[in-house]
Formats: sequence, structure tokens, C-alpha cells
Amino acid sequence: MISLSNVGKEYRKGQWALRDVTFTIQKGEFVILSGTSGAGKTTLMRLVSLEERPTEGQLTLEGFASNQIKKRQLPYFRRRIGLVFQDFRLLRDRSAYENIALVLRATGAKQGSLHRRVIRALAAVGLSGRGDAMPHELSGGEQQRIGIARAIVGDPFIVLADEPTGNLDDANKREVFQMLKKISSAGTAVLIATHDLTIAREMRARTLILDKGRLVRDALQPAQAAPAGGPVPIRPIAAGGLRA
Repeated sequence: MISLSNVGKEYRKGQWALRDVTFTIQKGEFVILSGTSGAGKTTLMRLVSLEERPTEGQLTLEGFASNQIKKRQLPYFRRRIGLVFQDFRLLRDRSAYENIALVLRATGAKQGSLHRRVIRALAAVGLSGRGDAMPHELSGGEQQRIGIARAIVGDPFIVLADEPTGNLDDANKREVFQMLKKISSAGTAVLIATHDLTIAREMRARTLILDKGRLVRDALQPAQAAPAGGPVPIRPIAAGGLRA
């Protein structure tokens, strides 16, 4: 489970990127994080991965507390998180297989186990026959699927995806979101940061909306089109829990 309690992040005196953010994400939950540019999405993702520590409040992540975790524990903790990036971040001189295998090599996995897990990850994203392909031989959608395979090969407790479809067309965008939702259905929590709420409505996803660093909505998205002339209106969170 991932839990944030009254979390805030101040970068300079009086300049808060996040303030008083509270929510939980359960095992296997599929959650979209949205908001306009500068709302605090990237800061929140960096806090959840403990790349940064909160200025106030506390995060509890799979038994690790942000105010108690020791520096020597951070490498182990971060191996338990899968990361998916907008720009894929594949090593251009390594095959798809090797890009995935690097995650396991860093943890000292034995060759037999490593091979089985990489093959399983490739199968999970529908690219069983593309392990030998170099990144330049793959389409944008295929490269992101390799990015997802790399994120899940270490059996993380959560996958964090920051604008994972920003460089993809609509068809590939939907495919990536469906793939990430399938991963959550298998028991891994998934948190996706995106400014695009259309896909959240289509998938009936739980959506967290940030506005100027504050969490202003936490609810399931209704399966309906946005009102003509503007986005779905942001309604405040009801006291005491989710608002449908």
C-alpha cells in the first residue's frame, strides 16, 4: 500500500510545489494523476519514488516511511518501483532484450532466472519475437512497450508512469493505457501522471487532480464526454473520503 498523509514540498521559502496532499493507493489499483502544467504532478511522482523527501507530512510505501528510511535502504526500495518515461529512455546500443535485462543484472540476478523473467516480460507486452531488435528498429509504441517490460521485470509493488503516452499517437496511447491497466489487474499498483483526462474517462479510472499543488479531486471518472467548450469541471474533495 502507498499512503500520503498531509504531504507538502517546499523548494524555496514560501514556494510550495505541493501542500497538504493525502491519499492512499492499494495493491493492484489503477490511478491517474492529472492537473495542468505546474500543478505538482512531477513533484508528487518524485516523492513517491523517494527521489525527494517531503518538507512536511509523511509517505508510507510498502512498509517504508519517508521520515525513517535510511540512505542505505534506498537502493533496495527503488528496485521495488517500476518507472515508465515519456521519452522511453532505452539504451540505443542495446537490444530490447538487453534493455530489459539490465534491470535484473543490476540486482545480481542469476542468468537462468534473468532469462526466464525477461522472456516473461516481453510476452506480457506482446513482443515475444522482438527481443533481438534494436531501439531504432522499433516503432514508438513498441519502444514504450519495451519500457513497460523493463518497468515490470523486477516485480515492483508499483509502476510510476510520467506522461507515458506523450510521444505516441491515439492508437498507441490507448494500447499503452490498456497494457498498464492489465498490469494493475495482475496485482501491481499503477500511478500514471498525465494532463489528458480523455483516457481517464474512457477507462473509468480513479483520478487524482492537482491544482496549484493541492489535491482538489479524488474520484472515479464518469464515462462521459467533457462539456462543450472546456474540460470536465474540477470539484473539491468531499470531507472524509472519495467523491464519486
